[in-house]
Amino acid sequence: MKLTLRIWRQHDADTAGAMATYEIDGISEDMSFLEMLDQLNEELILAGDDPVAFDHDCREGICGACGMVINGQAHGPERTTACQLHMRHFSDGDTIDVEPWRAAAFPVVRDLVVDRSAFDRVIGAGGYVSVPTGAAPEAHATPVPKEAADLAFEHAACIGCGACVAACPNGSAMLFTAAKVVHLNVLPQGAPERESRVLGMVEAMDDQGFGGCTNTGECATACPKGIPLTAIAAMNREYLRASVKGNRRR
Repeated sequence: MKLTLRIWRQHDADTAGAMATYEIDGISEDMSFLEMLDQLNEELILAGDDPVAFDHDCREGICGACGMVINGQAHGPERTTACQLHMRHFSDGDTIDVEPWRAAAFPVVRDLVVDRSAFDRVIGAGGYVSVPTGAAPEAHATPVPKEAADLAFEHAACIGCGACVAACPNGSAMLFTAAKVVHLNVLPQGAPERESRVLGMVEAMDDQGFGGCTNTGECATACPKGIPLTAIAAMNREYLRASVKGNRRR
């Protein structure tokens, strides 16, 4: 398979970037998209050029590191991570555009690599359960209803890749934040910090410069783990509940 690649190249956050064109041949349809980029980088290094920088880690669709926009779609034409996208989804002679996530909260570090530490700061504002130190509690000490367990598991599937932000025309992180809030708030272990969690995480999300949600639904469409759009509605209810409860206390 012979391809034309148009890839965003940017030396650092302070340097203007531009699309660079590369021709590559001998691509197997069984390669993953990242393996194809590996081959391109080997050719660039042998030619004395700088390789294309891109994030990756597990290459098993688990870690969420491999985020990039492929032909205008987050992670490419299939609903999966870029590392699990295979070249069989492209045709010989195709031109493929590869760009980094485009969002004000995700500044470009180099080429296809963006800084997603804004997600870490949202998590740090409440995406955890505080527990006393000591031995691990008995697994069955706190009964969890199956409906709550299933809902928590569905939302815990979020891998924080950022596809929802990249796909959103507003650069919103509502689906990511909602997944983390709902995951913990539906469990009895998360109940003590239920209000402070949603208020803190939504405030942190706004502080990081993410855009507002206008319910276009592109976030849920692009999510490789299938986090449902209803998560946002659930978080909005949690936020309203926490806000009203806080007002009553004052």
